[in-house]
Amino acid sequence: MSTTREIIIIGGGPAGHRAADALRARDPELAVRITVISEETHAPYDRVALSQRLHAEIDLSLQAQTEWHPDHVRVLSGISATSIDPIGHIVETSDGQRLPFDQLVLATGSSAPVPDIPGAEQIRVYRTIDDVDWLRAEVARLADALGRPPRAVVAGGGLLGLEAAGGLVALGAKSALVHSGPWLMSAQLDQGAGQALGRVIDSKGIALHLGTRPRDIQLAADGSTVVGVRLNNGQRLEADLVVFAIGIRPRDELAAEAGLELGPRGGVVIGTDCRSSAPDVFAIGEVASFEGRCTGLVAPANAMAEVAADRILGGGAEFTTVDDATKLKLAGVDVASFGDALGATVGALEVVYADPVRGVYQKLVVTDDAKTLLGGVFVGDASPYSLLRPLLGAVLADEPGAYLSAAGGDGPVSTELPDAALVCSCNNVAAHTIREAVAGIGTPDGEPCTELGALKTCSRAGTQCGSCVPLVKKILETELVKSGRTVSKALCEHFPLSRQELFETVRVTGLTSFEEIISTYGTGRGCDICKPVIASIIASQHQGYILGDGRAGLQDTNDRALANLQRDGSYSVVPRMPGGEVTPQKLAVIAQVAIDFGLYTKITGGQRIDMFGARLDQLPDIWRRLVDAGFESGQAYGKALRNVKSCVGSTWCRFGVQDAVAMAVRLELRYRGLRAPHKFKFGVSGCARECAEARGKDVGIIATDQGWNMYVGGNGGYQPTHGQLLVGDIDDETLVRYIDRFMMYYIRTGDRLQRTARWMEEIEGGLAHVYDVVVNDSLGLADELESAMARHIDNYEDEWAATLKDPERLRRFRTFVNAPHEADPSHLRVAERGQSRPPTDAERAEGKGVLLAGTRIPVREGA
Repeated sequence: MSTTREIIIIGGGPAGHRAADALRARDPELAVRITVISEETHAPYDRVALSQRLHAEIDLSLQAQTEWHPDHVRVLSGISATSIDPIGHIVETSDGQRLPFDQLVLATGSSAPVPDIPGAEQIRVYRTIDDVDWLRAEVARLADALGRPPRAVVAGGGLLGLEAAGGLVALGAKSALVHSGPWLMSAQLDQGAGQALGRVIDSKGIALHLGTRPRDIQLAADGSTVVGVRLNNGQRLEADLVVFAIGIRPRDELAAEAGLELGPRGGVVIGTDCRSSAPDVFAIGEVASFEGRCTGLVAPANAMAEVAADRILGGGAEFTTVDDATKLKLAGVDVASFGDALGATVGALEVVYADPVRGVYQKLVVTDDAKTLLGGVFVGDASPYSLLRPLLGAVLADEPGAYLSAAGGDGPVSTELPDAALVCSCNNVAAHTIREAVAGIGTPDGEPCTELGALKTCSRAGTQCGSCVPLVKKILETELVKSGRTVSKALCEHFPLSRQELFETVRVTGLTSFEEIISTYGTGRGCDICKPVIASIIASQHQGYILGDGRAGLQDTNDRALANLQRDGSYSVVPRMPGGEVTPQKLAVIAQVAIDFGLYTKITGGQRIDMFGARLDQLPDIWRRLVDAGFESGQAYGKALRNVKSCVGSTWCRFGVQDAVAMAVRLELRYRGLRAPHKFKFGVSGCARECAEARGKDVGIIATDQGWNMYVGGNGGYQPTHGQLLVGDIDDETLVRYIDRFMMYYIRTGDRLQRTARWMEEIEGGLAHVYDVVVNDSLGLADELESAMARHIDNYEDEWAATLKDPERLRRFRTFVNAPHEADPSHLRVAERGQSRPPTDAERAEGKGVLLAGTRIPVREGA
């Protein structure tokens, strides 16, 4: 008989997802089988990032840390639980199922309350993906119908209300925000911080109405069209759309009907073991009432999920406190608070720095001897948060003012965190856990995590909201130094400078040769690390023929041959096809070249045709015919732009809203040949259906009715990453200008072989910093970056066209120096599916394969 226990989780939100994941991680023997009941049709998604969905239909799905095999984790989507029987251990569902359980986890979350006022039937809430998708579509519909920006009134001055108001403004609506408190975020911020936030929000065009509430929603004669909102203070606001985000109400209906004990303000009462009043029923997340209150933050929900999973499997974990620390960017403003932010502790001292002109407010709450940290609040500049949050309850190493960056404080000389300090509150990761992972203690394979990406994966620190990533990186570097592994930024043994420092040095000095650079700033003769980097830096800044002026010896094999080396020593040929567009006449040329040279052909994922099997000495003959036909190098061999993938856009597709092909061609011709720290790819989709998979590219462009949304930092490969929205609804010229700035800033500051995704993870400030540099020109570099790109464009020359013009350059394309046209005897071919390919090792041992000889390659069937 099976001893597998049945665990049912009701709720497919973040808390339910975390509980299932935690059970799987703790249950290698598969002692439990998990069923998740989710009334939403969406996969579990990140509600913290919900506002990002206002700009575009992006994927917010949470990624499981463990494998969810259907035999072990079953997810019932679009189905709700209608009743639970804690005594008979049965859950009934909306589709008529009766599911038995051994243990039940209630993760039903909360709903967004709407007051019973006149016109309430026309109020929308801001809570789920469906709510956000509806709002995005409704703002666009109203703008078209009214011929002007729609007027939106948002009720609620907390986290969700501010996100909704800021998001609606970004969509083009005019927002007014109504809040019952005397200042914004009155539950989390003190008066000074709330007023500072209010000034910044008001400066962004969001009208604030504080200390009052909506009294009724005024409707047109048809009863279905909103025309205004009347407030308790008698004021009337004109409105076309009303959104409420006034808090949360725990969804405890199932628990109440089952007779479970509820808290004074609702929610299922739990103890430190996260059990309800029924021993086999647990409650976690927003539906759980701990010490008399429910909380809507992700960190406590995750902690409860871990405790419930541990208890179900026989452990003794406890949930002892609600961590209500939070760090967010609300309507573009950094806001953070933690601990006793309101200074309620008896005898507490408040150290405050306020600058109303800059919209900055920083406060630390300490004990009466000014030594122990009790809490803090930050508005406008939240940079000290990541360091101070783990020090809550600890004795500070310096006087409190030293930690306030806005007042000029640099922090203490020593910032060593105690082992128990909580670094990642979302996932409850302490400093000692990160240190152990760096040392290889407790990691899956026993290997040390010496890189940030691996450290995040094995410790889970920084994988949710991301605010602790800078601190995680700092701990990593500190531990590496402690273990004797110097954290050096040196490019290699020949250059003590980092790639970024070398780039700036070459830019300022104007040096144009490797010999000058290494003799001035390095030592020795260089290596296969620094030589290609210097070659790329010179190419990025001074353009010119990539193999000219003695630079050929700096390149790796692919760049030296201007082609990709294959496993059998032959090369591939990839002509550029901007945007995947190619004329029938050019297709005919490719077909004839492939026939004449016996090349294997394949359409690539980048919408180009790749021809494989060319000998080194054949490359000039092949490219001469391609260049004569109007093709140029696709740079498939270089750390440069590979391609701009495109759908057909509005040219042919009935769903297209912008000309994706024209934009893709324009971008590919603009950025072709641009050398960077790593290869990079673009994608252009003509509508939100995203057929070009633009969000998986370093720069992704998705068409909207208003223009283009620009995403950055995406890539596929070993560590796939979705691109993040940088800016939305911009016109063609603004888009090109922002791409110029983004790419040149990445080229200047990226590390060797660092993709844009990893660069954005590791650059200080992440997406927000990149946005400020690219859009707001916070560093004053915009003109310089655009000029650098203009120089590249003006000086671009196709590498193969330049090679074919110069007999000396052609000399390098010889298989043997003393026999320029003799075939390499190792280049054998066998037939397969009407084409030829290299033989496998077994086939070579059996004597199969035909020698590549002459121009044409005879291949016998069955060879």
